Amino acid sequence: MSVSDPVADFITCIRNAIQARHRKVDAPSSQMKQEIAKVLLRERFINNFKVIEDDRQGVLRVYLKYSGDDQSVITGVKRVSKPGRRVYVGKDRIPRVMGGLGISVVSTSRGLMTDREARDAGLGGEVVCQVW
Repeated sequence: MSVSDPVADFITCIRNAIQARHRKVDAPSSQMKQEIAKVLLRERFINNFKVIEDDRQGVLRVYLKYSGDDQSVITGVKRVSKPGRRVYVGKDRIPRVMGGLGISVVSTSRGLMTDREARDAGLGGEVVCQVW
């Protein structure tokens, strides 16, 4: 079965794994999903990720991060820009998540970056998702 929005499927996999208290989650790999995982790793929302090669497109394994009392570091994740409704913002209108406690992942002309990095670089773009 083909998925019409692979990024939303990836975000849902992460959300479901956190609710089930899994330590890792596997999803079909793509360049966009790998870049989202890099941003999450850079912002310390996940422990690590790796791409497992197979005959087809590969598998992206994401190792989720939990605190000492077994609470997930990611409390929420939301897809903002969807295939039916793309959300583009200018450099002055990039949304803050939870007053700066969360991040917006923004797809800019220089690649995927957080809302803070995009503001510092003076770039706008498509708001892919929000993580808090």
